[in-house]
Amino acid sequence: MALDRRTFLAVTGRFGLASTLFPGTLYTLAVQAQEKQTAGAQEATLPAITPEMIERAAALAGVTIAPEYRQAMLDGLNQQRAGYAAIRRLNLPNRVAPAFVFDPLPPGETIDTQREKPLYSKAPSVRTVPSNLEDLAFASAMELGDLVVRHKVSSVALTEMYTERLKRYDPLLHFAITLTTERAMAQAREADADIARGHHRGPLHGLPWGAKDLLAVKGYPTTWGAGGFEHQMINEDATVVKRLDAAGAVLIAKLTLGALAMGDYWFGGRTRNPWNPQQGSSGSSAGPASATSAGCVAFSIGSETLGSISSPSTRCGVTGLRPTFGFVPRTGAMALSWTMDKLGPICRAVEDCAAVLEAIYGPDGEDLSVRDAAFNWNADLDWKSLRVGYLKKTFEAEEPVSPMPPLPAGATEAEKEQRQQREQRMAAYRAQREYDRKYDVAALDKLRSMGVNLIPLDLPDLPFDAMTPLLTAEAAAAFDELTMTGRDKLLTRQGPEDWPNDFRVARFYPAVEYIQANRARSLAIAAMARLFQQADVIVTSTDSEQLVTTNLTGHPAVIVPNGLRGRDAPVLPADVPIDDRSGGPGTPVSITFLAGHYQDVKACALARAYQQAAGFEKLHPKLPT
Repeated sequence: MALDRRTFLAVTGRFGLASTLFPGTLYTLAVQAQEKQTAGAQEATLPAITPEMIERAAALAGVTIAPEYRQAMLDGLNQQRAGYAAIRRLNLPNRVAPAFVFDPLPPGETIDTQREKPLYSKAPSVRTVPSNLEDLAFASAMELGDLVVRHKVSSVALTEMYTERLKRYDPLLHFAITLTTERAMAQAREADADIARGHHRGPLHGLPWGAKDLLAVKGYPTTWGAGGFEHQMINEDATVVKRLDAAGAVLIAKLTLGALAMGDYWFGGRTRNPWNPQQGSSGSSAGPASATSAGCVAFSIGSETLGSISSPSTRCGVTGLRPTFGFVPRTGAMALSWTMDKLGPICRAVEDCAAVLEAIYGPDGEDLSVRDAAFNWNADLDWKSLRVGYLKKTFEAEEPVSPMPPLPAGATEAEKEQRQQREQRMAAYRAQREYDRKYDVAALDKLRSMGVNLIPLDLPDLPFDAMTPLLTAEAAAAFDELTMTGRDKLLTRQGPEDWPNDFRVARFYPAVEYIQANRARSLAIAAMARLFQQADVIVTSTDSEQLVTTNLTGHPAVIVPNGLRGRDAPVLPADVPIDDRSGGPGTPVSITFLAGHYQDVKACALARAYQQAAGFEKLHPKLPT
C-alpha cells in the first residue's frame, strides 16, 4: 500500500527503537524507490517502508536490528514519515533558528558585564596626507580615522579612492559582488558634515568598509555567493550593518564569499590572493580578506564557522578577529550553523579589529545566543601581566609517515603512475608544512625576546573531528529546500567535497548521533575551560587541530600576519592545478592567539604587542598600477 508524504512522522513513541534510527534514511530510500517506479510523474507518492528498507537504513546507522523487530516497527515508521512533509510545507526561511540556543560557557564560568569607555592608542603614525591619496590605501583604520577627525582627509575623498581601487582590481582579484556606491556617497557626505559640526562618532567615522555578502543590506542583493541566489533581495539591514552605520562607517561594497560560505569559488568565479593572483584567496570570507589585503577597503566584516576568517586572513596576510561565540549578533546574516556561526572583523591591524568589534558587539534582542558581556578595549593593557601558553605539539616537527603499502602484483602502469603522483603530492605538502613551521617557531622566539614566559600546553585528547558533522547537519537543515527541490544543481561547485554532496550526506546523520556529538562537545568545552585556567592567552599555529577545537567550543582567536615565505619556499608539483596551489615564495604566513570565553581583549592585547614588535602588518602586496 502506497502512503503519501503526509503520513511519515505523526507517531514517534510507539517503538522506542524506532526513534533511535534516523528516519531520514528510510525517507530517502523510499524516495529513491518511488523515483524508480514513477519516473516522470508530476507528484510521486512514496511507497510504504518495508523491512528491507529498515535493514539498509540500520546498516547506514551502524546499528543491528533483528528481523522480528523490523516488522514491529513498520506502522510507527510509516506514520512518522508524515511529519517531514508537514514541516516542509512551512517553507522555513533561512532566518528561522531552531528552538535551542548554544551556549559555550561551562557551568560556573562567569563573564564581565560592566562596560567601560574604550581606550585607543594616542599616537597615529600618519601626520600629513600624501599628495597621492592612494598612498593611504594600506593605512590602518586607526590611522585613517585620525586623519578624518583632524580634517586632513574627507570621508568623500576616501570613499571615492577606495571605490576606484575596487573597480580597478576586481577584474584581477574577483572580490566584489555589488558596489553600494549611491549609499556610500550619501553616508560619506553625512560623515563629513557631522565631523565638521564637531559630532565625531568614534574611530570608524567616515571610513569605507566592505561586507561579506551574507549580510543583508536593504535595497541591494544579498547573494550568499551562490548560484540561484544572484538576485535575492532581503528587505532589512543586518544588525552589524546597522551598528556600523551608527558608528559612521561607510559601506562601499558587498564582497564575495564561496557559495553558501564554503571556499572561495562563487557564482562569478574565484576570488584571488593579492600576493599571488594565481591562487585563490581561501574562504569563505574570500572577498573581505582579499579586498582588505589589496588596500581596497579600510576594513571588512567576515564570518567564521570552521576557519572562514582564519584561513583567508592567513592566505591574504591580513589580521582577523574571530570573536567568542555569542559576542556579535548574527541577525540579518545567512545562517549556516546556528551553533557555530560567528561574525568578526578582517583588518590590517589588531587595534582596527578591536575598534570594529567595539562597534558591533552586544545583544540586539533578536539573536538569543548573544550574551551581555563586555569588550573593554584598552590599548594600554599590561600584556606583560598575562599568563601565556603555547600548544607545543603544533610547533613540533611531524612524525615520520609510514610508507604506503606496496601495490599488488600485476599493478598497471597507470596505477603505478597514480601512486607515484600521490606520494609526490604528500611529500610536497609535508615539505610545505615543515618549511612553514620555522615561522611558527620564530614567533615563539620573538615572544620570549619580548619577555613573555611561555607555558607548554596540550589540547584535550578528544575526537574533535568526529564532532564536525554537527556543522553539516545544521547546514543541511538551513538549506533543506535546495536539496529537496533539486535547486542545489544551481550551485557552481558539484564535487564530492562541495555543499550539494555534503547536504545529501547529512541526510543520513542520525538525530541520536547529533545529540551524542553535542554531548561530546560539552566535554570539550569543559576541558578547554580547564586549559584556560592555566593561561590567559594561548599561542598556536593557525592551521592545526586547534582550529576545529576552538570553533566547536566557541573560543575567540586573533590571527595576525607572521612574515612572508622566502624564495626557497617549496612549491607544489606541477600536476596540482594552479587554482589549488597554496604557499610558495613571497606568500604570507600567520600565527594565532587564543583566549578564554569573552576574554577577546586579552588575545587582542598580546596579539597587538606581538604585531608591533614584529612589524609584519606593514607588509602589503605589490599590485599593478
